[in-house]
Order: sequence, then structure tokens, then C-alpha cells
Amino acid sequence: MTIAEPAHKRILLKLSGEALMGDDQFGINRATIVRMVNEIAEVTRLGVQVAVVIGGGNIFRGVAGGAVGMDRATADYMGMLATVMNSLALADTMEKAGLTARVMSAIAIEQVVEPYVRPKALQYLEEGKVVIFAAGTGNPFFTTDTAAALRGAEIGAELVLKATKVDGVYSADPKLDPAATRYSKLSFDEAISKNLGIMDATAFALCRDQKLPVKVFSIFKHGAFKRVVMGEDEGTLVYA
Repeated sequence: MTIAEPAHKRILLKLSGEALMGDDQFGINRATIVRMVNEIAEVTRLGVQVAVVIGGGNIFRGVAGGAVGMDRATADYMGMLATVMNSLALADTMEKAGLTARVMSAIAIEQVVEPYVRPKALQYLEEGKVVIFAAGTGNPFFTTDTAAALRGAEIGAELVLKATKVDGVYSADPKLDPAATRYSKLSFDEAISKNLGIMDATAFALCRDQKLPVKVFSIFKHGAFKRVVMGEDEGTLVYA
């Protein structure tokens, strides 16, 4: 019996900060982060090199009221620091699950995490470590979606995995329209013309220009991450 090989050798997983909240209003739900890490661990055991970009919405949501009227750049830097906190929590949970994780930050906080250096990140991936990219791109006005596209292109990822609450991209909101159908595949141009809002425009354009495919799937669906990596019909593939 031949054991199936993963369809992808190196991937970039984009997690939203909100995904860590579970059913909580904000912050990090312990059971949720442990379950996510277990899914990541299962994929790394297949020999797949995994890098992660995580957002900060779960933490920033708790202070969002105080950010009203704040300078946009200042608020964005607060958001970047929130992603560093999430990255540390993710790395700690990974270490407890037997993985070796390295957090690399786009802004310098060297007492806490190491700075992002591309050759070092590539070395860690080759060594089988999970690399968590923190602080977005290091610049205000850019989302963590854009950071995922940028880091994915830089490390030569074969696929950017956009983890969401739904199991792919649908023709309409499946909660509102029972006739909505899931797209198995879409070209970038089709996704733009249909205005599907998969990622922000900057991130989407970068993936399209670099011919870096994006797979949208549900991180809350057990085993979906592994099925995507194995090349099964899970989620929606957006390709150039």
C-alpha cells in the first residue's frame, strides 16, 4: 500500500486573531488554540514546512473603543503588537505540543522575539521548525493578509492558506442563501470580477502577480487543514 504524499512541501498559513477567541468575546481561548496547534502538528508530521502569519483582532478588539479617533498609524502599531502577543501564545502552545517554533517580528523587540531575517527563516523551515511571522509587514496601513502574501512570496511558499470560519468561497452567503454553492476553484480574475472579498486588494494583487495560489478553508472544520495539504477537495483554490 502506497502512503499518500502531501501535495505541498512548504505552505504559509494565515490565521485571524479572532480565530483564537473561540466563543469568547476577546482574548485567547485555551481550548481553541490547543486544537489549532494539534492540527498544525499533524501537518508538520507529514514533513510539510509550515509558516504562520496571525492577526491581532482578538486582542485589539478589547481596546478598540479607546482607539476611536486615534491616529491610524498609531492604531496600526498597536495592532502589530497584538500580533506579537498572539504569536508568543501560539509558539508556547506549539512547544508544549512537541513542536519547535520560532517567532520572527517585523518590528524590533529583540528582548522578546527575534527580528525577521529571510535567510534565517528559510533555515528554520528547512530544519522542520514552525516559523511564526509577527507584527505584520512592520508598516502601518498594511493588513496581516498583505503580510501573509508578502512572507509567502519571500519564503517561496507553494500555497497561502487563508483560514476562515467558512469552508470555502461561496456564490452567496451560505447562512442567508441555502442555494449558495461552494466554488472548488476560481481564478484571481474571476474572484475580482465577482467581488468576492477573499483578501484585501493589496494582498490579493500581490498573490496574483507572484502567481501564488490561495486556498480558503475553515480552520474550525476538524481535519480540513490536513486535507488541504494533501490536495483533497477541501475549501476553495484561487489560482493565477
